[in-house]
Amino acid sequence: MLGLVKKIFGDTNEREVKRLMKTVEVINGMEPDFEKLSDEQLRAKTDEFRARLEKGDTLEQLLPEAFATVRETSKRVLGKRHYDVQLLGGMVLHEGKIAEMKTGEGKTLVGTLSVYLNALAGKGVHVVTVNDYLATRDSEEMGQIYNFLGMTVGLNLNGMDPDMKQEAYAADITYGTNNEFGFDYLRDNMVLYKEQMVQRPLSYAIIDEVDSILVDEARTPLIISGQAAKSTDMYFSADRFISRLSEEDYTVDVKTRQVALSEAGVAKAEKAFNVENLFDVKNVTLNHHIQQALRAHIIMRLDVDYVVNDGEVVIVDEFTGRMMAGRRYSDGLHQAIEAKEGLEVQNESMTLATITFQNYFRMYRKLAGMTGTAKTEEEEFKSIYGLEVLQIPTNKPNQRKDMPDVVYKTVNGKFRAAVEEIVERHKNNQPILVGTVSIENSERLSDMLHKKGIQHKVLNAKFHAEEAEIISRAGQPGSVTIATNMAGRGTDILLGEGVPSVGGLHIIGTERHESRRIDNQLRGRAGRQGDPGSSQFYLSLEDELMRRFGADNVLGMMERLGFDEDSPIESKLITRAVESAQKRVEGNNFDLRKVVLQYDDVMNQQREIIYRQRREVLESDNIRQIVMDMLKPCIDRVVDAHCSEEEVPENWEYEEVLTYMHRHFLEEGSLTRDDLWGKEQEELKEFLFNKVMDKYIEREQAMGEELVREFEKVIVLRAVDSKWMDHIDAMDHLRQGIHLRAYGGTDPLREYQFEGYEMFNSMIASIQEEVSTYIMKAQVEQNVERQAVVEESKMSTNAEPAVKRPVTKDDTIGRNDPCPCGSGKKYKQCHGK
Repeated sequence: MLGLVKKIFGDTNEREVKRLMKTVEVINGMEPDFEKLSDEQLRAKTDEFRARLEKGDTLEQLLPEAFATVRETSKRVLGKRHYDVQLLGGMVLHEGKIAEMKTGEGKTLVGTLSVYLNALAGKGVHVVTVNDYLATRDSEEMGQIYNFLGMTVGLNLNGMDPDMKQEAYAADITYGTNNEFGFDYLRDNMVLYKEQMVQRPLSYAIIDEVDSILVDEARTPLIISGQAAKSTDMYFSADRFISRLSEEDYTVDVKTRQVALSEAGVAKAEKAFNVENLFDVKNVTLNHHIQQALRAHIIMRLDVDYVVNDGEVVIVDEFTGRMMAGRRYSDGLHQAIEAKEGLEVQNESMTLATITFQNYFRMYRKLAGMTGTAKTEEEEFKSIYGLEVLQIPTNKPNQRKDMPDVVYKTVNGKFRAAVEEIVERHKNNQPILVGTVSIENSERLSDMLHKKGIQHKVLNAKFHAEEAEIISRAGQPGSVTIATNMAGRGTDILLGEGVPSVGGLHIIGTERHESRRIDNQLRGRAGRQGDPGSSQFYLSLEDELMRRFGADNVLGMMERLGFDEDSPIESKLITRAVESAQKRVEGNNFDLRKVVLQYDDVMNQQREIIYRQRREVLESDNIRQIVMDMLKPCIDRVVDAHCSEEEVPENWEYEEVLTYMHRHFLEEGSLTRDDLWGKEQEELKEFLFNKVMDKYIEREQAMGEELVREFEKVIVLRAVDSKWMDHIDAMDHLRQGIHLRAYGGTDPLREYQFEGYEMFNSMIASIQEEVSTYIMKAQVEQNVERQAVVEESKMSTNAEPAVKRPVTKDDTIGRNDPCPCGSGKKYKQCHGK
């Protein structure tokens, strides 16, 4: 039926190729004129194109001339002329699609066409490769074209310092690996000054070996980790301290489930831990542990909020009473409860930032890719990345002979047969490339060849530069090369002298991979550019794929027919059965990757919000409004909790509101119950916010606007970073245990989305409260160092503190003693008048 439809309407791929071929003919028609241009005239085309873009021309209008320019430059600089099919590939890349081009069709050269055209826009083009070797090689070789045309080329490698990376990203074209581009994005969202960022906005990327990066590595997230800042010992120390406190040492707000040390409690803490000021930045970590230990003892109740099950603290859902396996309280509270219950305190992770390749590359305004094998994953590319796959015809007809698979009863029989095949073909000086699915099988085959006296090379995809060199020589007369299937991608195998006459390169596969793409990549090593070649796979019923799908039926047939372990079955029926099994595995793997993406999408939405706010803070010279937007929700929440419109004002809990306002915003005694009485809820919120604003303006005038603005950035960045890291950890724990919810008849993904949303809102409230308290209560030294303060709170370094607790009338200090505020003056000069 499908064949009939294609006959009537034509194949979609063919129609697209015919459409693009019209432009190829236009480019070919320009070639004689471009050949007449001098080097200077050809180089001047870049300035001409950029000027035309400024006047309103589009890249599409420039495409034929730009492609003709690159083709002519490549002829002069590299001695390589783009084939017509390479021009087709270049247009596919420009349209934001995947160009599937067989091995040996010159994909690296294809990329130069679309790279040059899109670089004219001045927004930066990223060329993404699978390893540093290919990034270096391609940037140097293809860079000759761009340099000739007056464009700059950057190389982004692992280990480069930020200055070098900034230079690489500022170039018109930047080469690098998928890992490094992704890590740079994460690092840019951890910097403390906007000048430290290296990447520009993500505009256009071309991914080489796109299936490897967007499919094979899609389930592996990029993670930046740091040394855990919180020692488990400190949890026990804080726990012992809290257990000795009396009720006068803390205040509790039952409705908002908040608890804090009173002045008496603070004094006891400073004495117990031998610190001068509990609220110094150098004591942020200690303060955090004490606060969480306080919450664990006073707020969190055993067998109500949590249970202890098999030596672990398990959260209890407050609405259903159901145990929430895998979920952990964030911000160190879970560890504090473990210490309270005398359990082993689990180390806190320090995942500083994380993202999947799926979500990183979806951020580019335009994305394209090229590979020899993409069609089998077409549905995944389309549904996840919005990328269409277009198969580009080969420059010359494919002459490779792909023989049916041969199947043996045992692995031993299979390998013996493969070795005999190698020995026979080696006698004719025919080059052979053997693909294996594992390093273990490579070494096993190598031992067998050594015993037969066959000289050979083994490479295991460990050393990229060496493997490229070995692979490039795999087509020489008599060479035998054993490689894991993925090794040496991106490197051409050129046939040596006399090799075509003995059949070209012969490919032997020693096992079918669970993905047809990997098998096709191995086969595609032979038959480049119309060269002769051949391929055959040797399988056994003990292979992983055969065991999983239908080996029993074949084994029964072989035994009935009297096959021994050295007798093969060679049948297209078996080949089709194997491919059918592969399709099922591919479908399963696609489903797994979709699930990973669905879960990561929850984190991705949150990550985008946090990173957007962070960038807003970094790029703004004045974040006063951002701070105001954090102060107000804190006031609104406490009023909503204690002065609900559902209650009559006579029952409102004014004392709780006063306690909160004095603890977080205002000096003790600056507000009274009479100030609050008689106001409606919204009126009360506005009144309290205005009181806070009056104090804020007073502090702003006293400290100086420049110092206040820098101080605000310090506090906001510190709070956002520390809370976000704890949130990543909490979401990871939730994700690991969420699948257990399925046993209760609920959808784990919906549960994860809902609870993740609740946790995110809780984190935002926590950020707002911490920022508000520090902004309104802390005193500041004149030399606020953003780096020192943020690192102090995040990683517990010994940086000089920059934020101080305000000195109160209860401080026991002599008038002539140095003032604890850090001003360097005597106490009487600062506060003792």
